[in-house]
Amino acid sequence: MHSLTLLRERIDRAFAGSAFRHEPSRLYEPIAYTLEFGGKRLRPVLVLLSCDLFGGNIEDAVYPAMGIEIFHNFTLLHDDIMDNAPLRRGFETVHKKWNANTAILSGDTMFVIAYEHVARTDPSFLPQVLRLFNDTARKVCEGQQYDMEFETNPDISVADYLMMIRLKTAVLIACGLKLGAILANAGQPDADRIYDLGIELGMAFQLRDDYLDAFGDAGKFGKEIGGDIATNKKTFLYLKAFEKATGDTLVRLTNYFFDREISPEEKTAGILKIYRELGIDELTRQEIVRHHGNALQMVDSFHFEPAGKETLVSLMNDMLVREK
Repeated sequence: MHSLTLLRERIDRAFAGSAFRHEPSRLYEPIAYTLEFGGKRLRPVLVLLSCDLFGGNIEDAVYPAMGIEIFHNFTLLHDDIMDNAPLRRGFETVHKKWNANTAILSGDTMFVIAYEHVARTDPSFLPQVLRLFNDTARKVCEGQQYDMEFETNPDISVADYLMMIRLKTAVLIACGLKLGAILANAGQPDADRIYDLGIELGMAFQLRDDYLDAFGDAGKFGKEIGGDIATNKKTFLYLKAFEKATGDTLVRLTNYFFDREISPEEKTAGILKIYRELGIDELTRQEIVRHHGNALQMVDSFHFEPAGKETLVSLMNDMLVREK
């Protein structure tokens, strides 16, 4: 059983040894720039870890794992354009460093490169792998569409939001775990169950991201704190606050979010104060722990060797307490 350190090193070596700089340079430089950020490499590590847990050879999963990571970064590149985000992982976003048209086209090319990597798999598993990848890619796009529609829809519920992040974020984490299981020839029941575990893990992961956007450390988070507040993004925190607020608190909350005369700094500070008054920070932590706990319970349904189970739980716990 490989350690998390070795799995991360294997993924890092794979990316370091790949050439993402081609001609025309204006198309490929943003791709190399995006992938050189590194990030957590969480999704490809999950692919290798799942393959290892089910007794497969992680070398058979390296290229598909890279494909999942490249696809993930493609979605971030386009998300940043839609959100007009200035920073990603502490670096200037592609559409800011170059321009929106370059970011769109480079992102499209990243999707092609991702598909090429995912397709470099054992031919006996290829139909199953491509079905999973195609289904995941479509669901991620559906989730992003819901996310955009929520911006102008005043009648969004917490349940609507959880459905959206399941599509936009959780399915890709679930895909990584299921992909590793498929490549290890784990069998359909185990592959489906590890996918369900990944959904719960992905839900906790996105909710942690929402929490950090409001209550994180800007130096560690790598993005502007309060970005979701600034754009009135309907996160779990936003929706829970409007669900719980009454009377004067509801009036204050509404004013902070929708009065354009209020400065961004005053808006963020005022809303965070209300979030704390309403206990939104604690409610969000509880929701994160709920999904994380569901995922932990599922771990016990697998007959993993103790070292493998310990490695998986360790990674899951790291995701729960991450600061970036």
